[in-house]
This record gives sequence, structure tokens and C-alpha cells, in this order.
Amino acid sequence: MDRILIRGGRPLEGEIVIGGAKNAALPLLAAGLLTDERLLLSNVPALADIATMSELLAQHGIAVEPAGADGRSLSLGGAIRSTEAPYDIVRKMRASVLVLGPLLARAGEARVSLPGGCAIGTRPVDLHLKGLEQMGAVIALEGGYINARVPDGRLRGAAIVLALPSVGATENLMLAASLAEGETSIANAAREPEITDLAACLCAMGARITGIGTDRLVIEGVPRLHGAAHRIVADRIETGTYACAAAIAGGSLLLRHARLDHMAALARVLHEAGIEVEAEADGVRIRRRNGLRGVDAMTEPYPGFPTDMQAQFMALMAVAEGAAMLTETIFENRFMHVPELNRMGARINVHGASAIVRGVAQLSGAPVMATDLRASVSLILAGLAARGETMVSRVYHLDRGYEAVERKLAACGADIERI
Repeated sequence: MDRILIRGGRPLEGEIVIGGAKNAALPLLAAGLLTDERLLLSNVPALADIATMSELLAQHGIAVEPAGADGRSLSLGGAIRSTEAPYDIVRKMRASVLVLGPLLARAGEARVSLPGGCAIGTRPVDLHLKGLEQMGAVIALEGGYINARVPDGRLRGAAIVLALPSVGATENLMLAASLAEGETSIANAAREPEITDLAACLCAMGARITGIGTDRLVIEGVPRLHGAAHRIVADRIETGTYACAAAIAGGSLLLRHARLDHMAALARVLHEAGIEVEAEADGVRIRRRNGLRGVDAMTEPYPGFPTDMQAQFMALMAVAEGAAMLTETIFENRFMHVPELNRMGARINVHGASAIVRGVAQLSGAPVMATDLRASVSLILAGLAARGETMVSRVYHLDRGYEAVERKLAACGADIERI
């Protein structure tokens, strides 16, 4: 099993190319179920989760093939042969549930295993199911599977109000509504850039969506969607992660293709902590000239501070001057990295949904274990700042969401390798 070895204490200089957003690519791949024509996606990240979703689409009859010479494009096409998403595939990744809405919209039935993924909380799919039931689906949970069908053959538009702005539910319902009969409105919709990116692709395929970027989406269903070409938006979480890398290790990084407007909440707290964050012609520049200051942060739905950046920012605060309080409001089990950071000499105490981080002058390298995707990269960040060697095991979590992280950091001066 692979591990990552880091010898800390080296500043970072250079540039890192930010890839396409994993959390945008997965629902975009699911959109390939909505048409029998060719969907061409470019700027696709090479990640384990992308391979898993491609495997799932192949199970349904949709071929996902490389396109172009850049190695970053995929062509999707084919007829739906199966409406079952089996446990062996779905257990690997929570986003697999995003095939549910498209299968109901195109085929009128679906049998989808309840999803897996990182163990950071319950993350129920009830909002997905309630919305689809409002659109006319009949759903039963049996033997760990979601069994769903549309008695009338075609989903109907509905006025849906989400109890909370769930990203996955917003995506699943938007995908389904694109082919439903009549108008669907989704109130309290999530507003993440990945949802805006999905809406842009669906519109290129012939969908009619208004309110894009707001908390109320209106989708006028159409009888069919056609093929299209779409470039996936840059990954704001990868951007934020490497911004924290430059901040914790010191130095200056240009994050090429990054968008400052997509990381505004993180940029604000980095600025408060003493980090320079500036937009440049083709990306974002991150510099740390002096020391770090402790800053409080609370995770919130977009445009607030992202839960997917909490672990990385905590690693940064572990070496900041003073104290910081990080409050997690999205997932109830997202502090599993705390014991591992404390093994490296951090001083972090968890009190319910908040963690108090008292900065230390120096972390010490240690053998640590990744518990989920973002926790794994937070330990790598800590290793960049630590004295001595840090060995991060169970990095298969890392490969689900970060492409070649060790090569990208090594190219900028880090002493890091995969073993």
C-alpha cells in the first residue's frame, strides 16, 4: 500500500497547475446518462473517483473513452442498458447516487445502492429522495438499495424546497428536472461553483435553466437533450489546499488557472492570518512573507468557508501564533485528523462542533494515518512544516481527490515522495 514521505522545512517556490474540479466532474459525468448523443468533457482530472464513476456509467451502458491528445478529455456516449447501480461500485464513492435522477428521467426506473465514500458523517440522501418523490417517483428502500420507478413514464415538474442547501440533492434534482414534464423550481438550492458549472453544461445540451448562481433554480423540462462540449471549472478545493501549502511552508506559489472569486471566503481568512492572496493574469498568487496569526473560521454552505478546507486550514493554524477556533457546521464527524495532528505536536482540543487550536512554534515529523480525503492532505501540509520525517499511510483516500500531489509539491521545492 502506498505511503507519502515528507521531510519538512523547505519553502515552496514556483507554480502549480490547478486541475478540473472533481466535485464538478462527477455530476457532469452523470449528465452523460441524459442523452444518447456524444458529450465531450475537457479539463477532466485523473482521479480514482473519476475512474469509479466511469466504471459505473459503463455498467449502465455509457462508454467513457479518452478523447483528444491532451489526456484531459473524455467522450461519453451510448444507450442505457442497465438501470442498476450495484453496491460493489457505489460503495467506493458517495457521488455515485447522482445517477439516480438521470436514470429515472431517461429510463423511468432505477435500482441504486445506498452510497459510500469518506466516513465523515451520515450525509443522508433523504433530500434527494423527497424531491424525486415530489416529481412523481415511487421509491422504496430495500436491502441496502434505492428502488425507484416512475409509474407515469415521465417525471413531472414540482416546487421543491430543500430543508438545507445540499449540493448533491440540488445536482440530482437538477439533472432529473431537465427531462421532466413541466417546470421544476428548487428553493434553498446550493450555490457552489460546481452547480453553476453543471447548469452551464446542461444548458449547452439544450436544458432550460434560470436562476443559475442563486438559491432558487427554475428548470423547464424538455423532451430530450443533445450532445455538447464542456470544459470543467478549476478545482477551488485543490486551489485552497495548495494555498495553505504555500502558507504553511513559506515562499510563493502561482496557482495557475485558479479563480480567486471561487475562493473568496478562504482568501479572507488567509489574509487575516497574514498571507498575501492576489489575482494574476492566469491564476492566483499566494505568498507568506512573515509569521502566521491565529484566525477563527466556521464552515458554511457556499459562499461561506468550505467544509472541504477545514482540515487543511487547521493544519495551518497549528503553527500560527496565538489561538484559533474552527467550527464545523456541515458534517458531524470531520475532526478525525485532530489526533494525528496532535501526534505531530499540535495542540488541538475538540469541544463538540468546535476545535480550539493553540499554535506551536514547531511541529515534529511522525508516522500518521489518513482517515478521509481532506484529512490525508492536511497531514501532508503539516509534514511540510514539521521538523524531521513525516510518513502518511492509507493515502488511497488522497488519490480520490488529488492528482499527483507529491509531484506537484516536489516540483516547487518540497522534499516529498511516494513510497
